[in-house]
Amino acid sequence: MDTSVDSLTPEAPRRKERPPVYLGKKRAYLGTGRRKTAVARVFLTEGNGQITINGKAVEAYFTETKDQNAVLGPLQITEMLTRVDARITVKGGGFSGQAGACSQGLARALKNYFGVDTSAPAEGSDEAIVTLAKKLRDSGYLTRDGRMKERKKYGLKGARKAFQFSKR
Repeated sequence: MDTSVDSLTPEAPRRKERPPVYLGKKRAYLGTGRRKTAVARVFLTEGNGQITINGKAVEAYFTETKDQNAVLGPLQITEMLTRVDARITVKGGGFSGQAGACSQGLARALKNYFGVDTSAPAEGSDEAIVTLAKKLRDSGYLTRDGRMKERKKYGLKGARKAFQFSKR
């Protein structure tokens, strides 16, 4: 009977591979981004830099430049702005939350586009792809911002604000 440690530990269940997604005739790479209550689904395809959010151009959907820069940030850092097209559907939250969700979704879609595993660099992998993943990770685009609106507490006016206190 084999009682080695390797045979006793169960193998971790693997996530089922999803079938590839196609937009038209082009292969699309999916990335999901979340920020506050906003959720963005990003479909990345080969193209010339056309980015649409809910059917509108980035400049038409986000009027503030900080939101536009947040969306285009991952593409500018990886220098892929003119090489890929992105079709983004975003729901929930406000403008800043949606921009943050689009940003994270684009970064994750870029990671899938190049087939990068960001947990550990593989031996013998292409140096440019590893540096691309490192750029995205170091810039914070792959990290989920967990800050949410704090809930209102009973006996208080809001999350922390109390009613006016009267001594007498």
